[in-house]
Formats: sequence, C-alpha cells, structure tokens
Amino acid sequence: MEIVLAFVIGWLYAAGLYMLLRRSLVKLLIGLVLLSHAANLLIFTAAGLTRGKPPIVTPTTSSVSTAMADPVPQALILTAIVISFGVTAFALVLAYRAYKTVGADDLDRLTSTDT
Repeated sequence: MEIVLAFVIGWLYAAGLYMLLRRSLVKLLIGLVLLSHAANLLIFTAAGLTRGKPPIVTPTTSSVSTAMADPVPQALILTAIVISFGVTAFALVLAYRAYKTVGADDLDRLTSTDT
C-alpha cells in the first residue's frame, strides 16, 4: 500500500508544481491545493500505515499487546488541513480581488501597474 501511495504522492507533487508554473491565477490556486494534499499524504505515509485499534488504553489494561495506530501524525495532518484551508481561502480572496482590479486572469498582466 505504501508503494501505491508513494506514486500518488509523486503524481500530486508533479501535478501541483506543473499547475503552479502555469500563467493562470486559477491554475495557480489549484496547484497550491494539490501541493497541500500531497504534503498531507506524505506525512501520513511517512508515519507508517498501521491497521490496528484506536490508541485508547483503559485503566484496566496493564500492557498493550496489539498494534495501535499512532495519533501524532493524524493530529499533525489535521492541523495541516486547517492551515492549508486558511491559506487557500486567503489566496482565493486575494486572487478574486486581483481579478476584479486588473480584469484579467493572466499572471503577466498582474505584474504591470498600469491598467
């Protein structure tokens, strides 16, 4: 399963970088989203995929005998999802305002100060 996820992560990074290099502002935002998803999957895969019980230890158990999922990567990914949502929302609003001001989606036209 890790091999399949490695190829998916590589494809997401490649597609995200390709979209970041395009001239359209919308494609730039799509590339940003793809890169954030690839980073989340990379953290999840690097932590190791464990099929096990949730990491809840009751007071009656003295030792852990079965495999349990590690909650730290899941918490890191949850934090990364919230941060990437905030960055994407900010970039979307910024792109919308730039489009309303300049009237074009082309990044080359956004660099000029004359409209």
